[in-house]
Amino acid sequence: MSGLRRALARTPPLWWSLLYFFCLLCGYYVLRPVRDAMGASADAATVFPHAWIEFARGHGWELKDFALQVLFTCTFVAMLALQPVYGALVARFPRRALLPLVYGVFIVCLFGFHWAFHAQVPGRGMAFFVWTAIFNLFAVTVFWSYMADVFDDRQARRVYGYIGAGGTAGAVLGPMLTQWLVQPLGVANLLLVSAGFLSVCVLCVVRLRPWAMARERAHGLASGEGAMGGSVWAGLRLVWQRPALRAMAITLFFSVGAATLLYNQQSAIAREFYPSAEAATRYFARIDSAVNLLAILTQLLLTRWLLNRHGVAPALLMPGLILMLGFAALMASPLPMMVAVVQVAQRASEFALSKPARETLYTRMDRPSRYKGKAVIDTAVFRGTDLAFVWVHKAVALLGTQAVFAAGALAAAGMTAGAWSIVRAQRGLPGAADPVSSVTEPNPRGAA
Repeated sequence: MSGLRRALARTPPLWWSLLYFFCLLCGYYVLRPVRDAMGASADAATVFPHAWIEFARGHGWELKDFALQVLFTCTFVAMLALQPVYGALVARFPRRALLPLVYGVFIVCLFGFHWAFHAQVPGRGMAFFVWTAIFNLFAVTVFWSYMADVFDDRQARRVYGYIGAGGTAGAVLGPMLTQWLVQPLGVANLLLVSAGFLSVCVLCVVRLRPWAMARERAHGLASGEGAMGGSVWAGLRLVWQRPALRAMAITLFFSVGAATLLYNQQSAIAREFYPSAEAATRYFARIDSAVNLLAILTQLLLTRWLLNRHGVAPALLMPGLILMLGFAALMASPLPMMVAVVQVAQRASEFALSKPARETLYTRMDRPSRYKGKAVIDTAVFRGTDLAFVWVHKAVALLGTQAVFAAGALAAAGMTAGAWSIVRAQRGLPGAADPVSSVTEPNPRGAA
């Protein structure tokens, strides 16, 4: 903790960044149990519009039997539809307006869902499930893009582990708040609790602006106070043209694919070994607790040291290697406890190692890459891969559990190869990648 105190003293914007990410993930994780309840609901009428239910029955099948597949497909379609909208906003609005606008829209949506849940509007479950997934990806993407405006590469390697730990703390508190408040407040009013956390995020955006402006002046960068301009489809072109972004997209494809295969097979094994809802809930709750504990310890004790001393390579490569070993172990012993161990290692290493390492690289890229290219990777690529591998799992599972884990091992190998391609591509990015020593912080005075 002495390292955190020193970092807070040397880097004043770290205070606001920690609060920002804490409130963002806390607000999201207040909503997540509500979303999961919608996705797991056995009552199709709670989730889908009546017209959709009748259409499915008219064609000889029940919508509830394909609920997750339909919800994931709707999420992906909505994500694709919103990508050019986000691109247009980034192109036309300066940073001082863009970020409050994005979070303001999310807050207004929460008030709309508050009314829909109170009024028992048909189809509210599907709309909320899709919206929550979109909110999570876009809101977190905007956060890390903004952090790359505030911190340079050296500062990022020193503080991103701590910022990630602040987010993990919010992820721990959010579900606890939901558990404590859902009975006295009701589901609809929980949405207002989340809106309150997002309002604090807007305050943090405003307070961090002087440091973002100071960093741009100190490094001679293009100002984010003007509109970025460019095409609404520029993000797709950037991912295709720029080696570092392309490598990140490939790595995320295999990373999400491996995680989706593991998650879906874990659910199948849990249904077999834990037939009651209570037992299954305890099993998943233990996994979530272990993930959060391991992630926050790694973020506080290991991430900063790795990024400072050895750069991004170990943090990028280790999760894929761990996952390959995990899938190999699962092929030999596909028991619930072993699945839980591998799941904890996969998720914690992604949160605590891969994510901070990837995000530090954006500090060495230009603003179109940070706001446009990154958004394509974190939304369209992420959700497209998630959707594809949901169906891949359904097909491969017909061959048995070992076939699923073998496919997962191949995906983990692809993830490791992609991580190595990031390591190679980042050498061509501007900015020093040497170990952090003494860094002079930009002076935000007069930047407002």
